[in-house]
Amino acid sequence: MKRDNQNNHRPIWLPSIRPRATGNTERINAASNCSNYYLSFSSQTIHIAIVCAGYNASRDVVTLVKSVLFHRRNPLHFHFITDSIARKILADLFHTWMVPAVHVNFYDADELKVCVSWIPNKHYSGIYGLMKLVLTKTLPTNLQKVIVLDTDITFATDIAELWVVFHKFKGQQVLGLVENQSDWYLGNLWKNHRPWPALGRGFNTGVILLLLDRLRKLKWEQMWRLTAERELMSMLSTSLADQDIFNAVIKQNPFLVHQLPCFWNVQLSDHTRSEKCYKDVSDLKVIHWNSPKKLRVKNKHVEFFRNLYLTFLEYDGNLLRRELFGCPSETDHNSENLQKTLSELDEDDPCYEFRRERFTVHRTHVYFLHYEYKPDLDNTDVTLVAQLSMDRLQMLEAICKHWEGPISLALYLSDAEAQQFLRYAQGSEVLMSRSNVGYHIVYKEGQFYPVNLLRNVAMGQVNTPYMFLSDIDFLPMYGLYEYLRKSVVQLDMGNTKKALVVPAFETLRYRLSFPKSKAELLSQLDMGTLFTFRYHVWTKGHAPTDFAKWRTATTPYRVQWEADFEPYVMVRRECPEYDRRFVGFGWNKVAHIMELDAQEYEFVVLPNAYMIHMPHAPSFDITKFRSNKQYRACLKTLKEEFQQNMSRRYGFAALKYMTVDNNS
Repeated sequence: MKRDNQNNHRPIWLPSIRPRATGNTERINAASNCSNYYLSFSSQTIHIAIVCAGYNASRDVVTLVKSVLFHRRNPLHFHFITDSIARKILADLFHTWMVPAVHVNFYDADELKVCVSWIPNKHYSGIYGLMKLVLTKTLPTNLQKVIVLDTDITFATDIAELWVVFHKFKGQQVLGLVENQSDWYLGNLWKNHRPWPALGRGFNTGVILLLLDRLRKLKWEQMWRLTAERELMSMLSTSLADQDIFNAVIKQNPFLVHQLPCFWNVQLSDHTRSEKCYKDVSDLKVIHWNSPKKLRVKNKHVEFFRNLYLTFLEYDGNLLRRELFGCPSETDHNSENLQKTLSELDEDDPCYEFRRERFTVHRTHVYFLHYEYKPDLDNTDVTLVAQLSMDRLQMLEAICKHWEGPISLALYLSDAEAQQFLRYAQGSEVLMSRSNVGYHIVYKEGQFYPVNLLRNVAMGQVNTPYMFLSDIDFLPMYGLYEYLRKSVVQLDMGNTKKALVVPAFETLRYRLSFPKSKAELLSQLDMGTLFTFRYHVWTKGHAPTDFAKWRTATTPYRVQWEADFEPYVMVRRECPEYDRRFVGFGWNKVAHIMELDAQEYEFVVLPNAYMIHMPHAPSFDITKFRSNKQYRACLKTLKEEFQQNMSRRYGFAALKYMTVDNNS
């Protein structure tokens, strides 16, 4: 999957933003048809334009894309008209999806708002619901035709079947549309119902075939503007966004439209005539959930349609990374380099699977739910960073109650689990009351839990100057967020390289009366209700924190790095990433703390901060570590290689890491 990045000098995998109709003519033409005369239609690139804005639409469009990819046999070129939110989400998603023979371009919707903002619109899609009107000036001037889709579309057939309909256009036909299947434009839905003018029942714009070159020759921009200005004098606003204006233009110029069979846009809003579009399942081509009720719409066959939609909603997107046969695709340098790297690995190496995981590209959907963050002016804000899988979802509400600041979470889920999480989150008053929690889905692939990749994904989406690197099984003390912000000022974090250590404790009780102060915590510690974290199985991990000193400390104190030290720390956002070679259980945090020490971070223990680990069943990875001798042997090998890398990177200062007992 390649992207056109002619407008910048970033790696080719990063998509370009082309806000107006400029472009690489040679690239589009080359992509649109293979030069060899003997290549079949399956070699032609199909161009698809989609307007997408916001978090919810970005989530919806993935299901549409899956349904298209599932059936397709042609190269595809997606043209996304997006706001900054959708661009960020979809750029990361396609970058990590790595689907062969798929190109992606982005166009800045914010720059297009001025073209349509003068049109009052009552439709829930807002200003973005009007942007299909300006595609002739938005898309590259050399792009001749495009299929335009709403985000609430599901394909039940190969989109190439729709693409060939362009050949049926005759005369001055430039728009391919399906008749509207509701009575909206007939004007008889209620008393005084007055819709925009339309030809008969009107047309639905959820699926449009646009002959861009002919539309430009017809001066489409001027045509729709004049029509809209005239009708708005009496209608005052649109009710169905761009659809009203398209229909008003067609009413005046019926020769522009080529009517598509209604199975190309089976509209599932209430009280439609959609059932007349098909007699059998095999007749279905495109399903359009064009009611605000979406899956809850009333329809005789809604269960069948819902199941079809859910099939793609929960379908494993990794399975869509299949090569196309027929037309040779352009060289994808990222994919090529990845394959070269993997081919250099020794498959007979007992640790081959560990080494391979380091280079696995996991499909990633950042900001899966709505997110809002407004930067504070004092530059002291802190984001809690953690990662989790499905079996730790129950911790989310508790963490949100303990930490009122921003949170960045990476969730390791399958496509089906991602939908379960969505339903869980939307049903939680606690989670829905928080808009400053970023949920980033990293989709499952391979046999290991990529713990450090997850941490890096969560860290990569932090918007605050500082981050508290935690784990999902820990509850921070009440007030820790504000305490850390004050510590930023007190310890001059902005001008020094410090890692502030939050002492870690644990309880074996599932129902704990959480201590509201250090005094309460010390009391529970003395009573045996709490313990210093992992004191009975892994003392070295937190021993340098010096809990004996912490009991009576009233001011922050510095501690020295020691072998196997793995505290939970607050650091600046620019700190090093976690090393991806460590997956599952073992040395994933130890290696990161070692890197911080090598970069001369000063470890400072906070005297009035604490966090408590809550009990849970052992993870699958720790079970493998304990029971699998080869797992432990590979971890030992990876540790040794990491230490050698540290020595090469940091020279003489890193010699102390080479002496670390590799049996620890």
